[in-house]
Amino acid sequence: MADMTGQHAVITGGGSGIGLATAQLLRGQGAQVTILDLADGADQAAARIGAAFHKADVTDETAIESLAELLEAHTPPTILVTCAGILQRTLRPEVLSWGEWDRMIAVHLRGTYACCRSFGGRMVKRRQGAIVTIASVAGLGTGPLHGYGPAKAAIAHLSKGLAAEWGPGGVRVNCVAPGFTETPALDRGLSAGALRASRLEAAAALGRLVAPQEIAAAIGFLASPAASGITGAVLPVDAGYLVAGDWAAYGGLREPLTDTP
Repeated sequence: MADMTGQHAVITGGGSGIGLATAQLLRGQGAQVTILDLADGADQAAARIGAAFHKADVTDETAIESLAELLEAHTPPTILVTCAGILQRTLRPEVLSWGEWDRMIAVHLRGTYACCRSFGGRMVKRRQGAIVTIASVAGLGTGPLHGYGPAKAAIAHLSKGLAAEWGPGGVRVNCVAPGFTETPALDRGLSAGALRASRLEAAAALGRLVAPQEIAAAIGFLASPAASGITGAVLPVDAGYLVAGDWAAYGGLREPLTDTP
């Protein structure tokens, strides 16, 4: 457990799922936490863990800039975690509407960039800060997510560029790429029949989904002084989803040996 006393973490999308798990982790380590979210009930979730809350749309760069200026004047943020996101339906590109595609790009890529620009730019001026962006295994491979996947791939690329840009200013930028994670959003996909838990579990080397707390642990590490020498990294936390995929060509993952040779 890192001691995060004296740190101020701003977490977008912190009202549920990975964002809330991260907020809980950092609060438990002594950090001051401010949650930015649009979802109903996010303010109550923030209150339950002792975090400050601001209702904010990450696609509204003017509002994000105003919030960054407001927080800077009181307790300057030293950590930014960009968890805000939405899921996309697995539609063919001929069917996926421009409106839904644009929304994927706006929330994920534009929203991440807007938050990094406003909060990270101020961190550089203070020569102190750590940013953790959230990509996805969907952005490190391919799948039927023709808006979400490219947006997440762009976040991983953006994070590397910002790490190079802001490293001389004392700001580290890293990226976590979650696999299929047990969040309310994934639960809705499973309930609607768009996804099957058994398939997702079988596709991962560890044979299971990822818990939000496992993603939070990776985020917390990259945001902490323990990762002081790490910047520009893209870290998958996916229960082995990425490494297991190519085994399908060989008949899939093998069952472990029952006897030691």
